[in-house]
This record gives sequence, structure tokens and C-alpha cells, in this order.
Amino acid sequence: MIQTRRQWLGAALIGAASGAFASGRARAQGAAGPIRIATVGPMTGQYASFGAQMRAGGEQAVTDINAAGGVLGRQLQLEIGDDACDPRQAVSVANQMAARRVPFVAGHFCSGSSIPASKVYAEEGILQISPASTNPRYTDEGSWNTFRVCGRDDQQGQVAGRYIAENFRGKRVAILHDNSAYGKGLADETRKAMNAAGMQEALYAAYTAGERDYNALVSRLRAANIEVIYIGGYHTEAGLILRQAKEQGMNVTLIGGDALVTQEFWQITGAAGEGTLMTFSSDPRRRPQAAEVVQRFRARNIDPEGYVLYTYAAIQIWADAVRKVGATDPRRVAQTLKSDGPWQSVLGPISFDQKGDVTVPDYVFYVWRNGSYAQI
Repeated sequence: MIQTRRQWLGAALIGAASGAFASGRARAQGAAGPIRIATVGPMTGQYASFGAQMRAGGEQAVTDINAAGGVLGRQLQLEIGDDACDPRQAVSVANQMAARRVPFVAGHFCSGSSIPASKVYAEEGILQISPASTNPRYTDEGSWNTFRVCGRDDQQGQVAGRYIAENFRGKRVAILHDNSAYGKGLADETRKAMNAAGMQEALYAAYTAGERDYNALVSRLRAANIEVIYIGGYHTEAGLILRQAKEQGMNVTLIGGDALVTQEFWQITGAAGEGTLMTFSSDPRRRPQAAEVVQRFRARNIDPEGYVLYTYAAIQIWADAVRKVGATDPRRVAQTLKSDGPWQSVLGPISFDQKGDVTVPDYVFYVWRNGSYAQI
């Protein structure tokens, strides 16, 4: 059961103590004080590299907005939340952000965290823009408050499934997933699109995330004469499965989704990762709207790869909507995000539909070569 902040604080805070708490929070968020916003993601755990991307993007966005005068004459103050890509921890962090009277969260990363956290945010009146959660359920089952600046798995899966059917026809394809909201959702959408294009998989199977030894799975792939492995899941397991497949002498091509856009993938695979394919939006680092921001990142020795600029854009768009509304009121800002636009951002112009999804998704293929990835 999702526990909202009202339940979480307990009945003891309903009376005088509650009034004192609210008064203190009101003073902290008063007209002269900073506006607290948050970014929440996996700051620890096996997907912490993506949390680092979100932190970097959020910190730079707040720095740049404050340097330009802030929002409504007030400075922004960034809160960092760590959900470790764990749904229960995500709900706990969402309640913490509600207690801090945060009107806006740029997060979460994992769909399995964004979906339950969004229920808390909706109940507590908090606007959520995810930089990275791609499972359709996030907005399909979402409320007034759910937005994302990335695409959806059904869009990403269509691109991947058609590509596999067109470029690997006649090959034996395995579709694997980690049973997460993100991984299974993406694998199933890719499978659906591939099947619709006239190609059937030779093997469809799940694996357990967090393990280190996937040789039993690899042996099963070998026995099935698999030539192409599509993985719906994250870079750590994908990298290990590929490396162990190559160690067993398999000549396979690995294809994955946007969760492979981190240098940690190559650190796991080494040369075994050569030729790996993955879907992601066209490289935002190359967009003219991002040029100055990219330079500022690189001056700090940060490569704004993956979801760095997506987190930056989420905060940038929210700030512009607040300025247009003239207040931080989350419901009014949400209405404006949907009714107005396009919103100019480091990702280019973005408009939202009534669900909170971007109206023009932009998935393309990348390939890993010599330790880095480039758009095909």
C-alpha cells in the first residue's frame, strides 16, 4: 500500500504540532526564502551512474537559473533524493519531499520507482517531470501531475522491433528481460513490434537482476543457437551477459535500450561490447540549443551523456512554466505545461499532450565502438 505523507506523519501532527510544523515550513518557503525543488533517482546502488547523471543535470540547471536571477525573484534550492531504484524506497523519498513542501520533483529514473512515487506526489500536490522513466503506465495511469521529457517504451520498442526485423531477418533472436517495469515493458514492446514485422523470436526469457554469474543463461542461449540478444534491462546485467557470452565463444550481437547509455557499460564489457546497438533519443549534446550548457559541463570535466541534459531540461521547462503562471502552484503549472508550448529547452522545443507525454518522440540507434557510443 502506498503511504501518503498524511498517513506517514501520523495523527499526532494533526493538532497544534501540525500547525507549528506548517508554520515553520511556510516561513522556510516564504517569499524571501529559496524555492525548494528536488531531483530523485538512484544515487546509490548498482544504477548509481544514472543517479550521478541526474544530480549533475539538476545542479547545473539550478546554478544557471540562479545566476540568471532565479524564479519569480527567488533562488532555487536543490534537494537530492536517493531511491536506489527501489519502489519502496521511492515511496519513502516521495513522502520526505512532501514533508519538505517541495512543489516539483525532477525524477525518478526507474519506471518502477516513478510509478508508485507519482501516486504520493499526486496526493500531496507535487508536480513530477521524469527525465528517464519510459514505461507507458507512468502517464497512462498517472494523474494531473505526471510528465516526462523522454519517450515511452511503446515508442522505443517500435523502433527497436522494426530495426531487428529489417536488419537481422533470418537470425535467431533471443529477447530477455529483468522483470522490472522498465525492462519487461521495453522487451515486450520490442517483441510486439518485431512480431508485427513478421519475425518471431527463438527464445523469450527472464533473468534475475543483481546477479554476477549468468553462465547458466548463456549456456541456454548457446544451446538455442542464438545470434542476436535483445535485452530489456539495465547496463550492468546486459554487460555481464554479453561478456560471459563472448567468453563462452558465442558470436552474438547485443541490442538494448536507453539504459545502456553510460560509460559503465563499456567498463563492464571491455572489448566484448564492440558493436553493441542501443536505442536512445538523438544525441542532445549535439543540439544547438544545448551548445552553451554543454560547454559549461565540459568546463567542469563532466560529459553530459545519457540523462544529464534530460534532467536539466525538466527543471528548465518547469521554471519557465512557473514564470508564465507567476506562481509555483503545481496544478496551475501542470495545466500550463499542457496547454502552452512548445517549451524551449536544451533538448530543443518540447510540447506535452494531455497525459504529460512529449508529442514528438525521437528514438534512433547508437552503436558502441572503441569504448564510446555514437549515433548511427
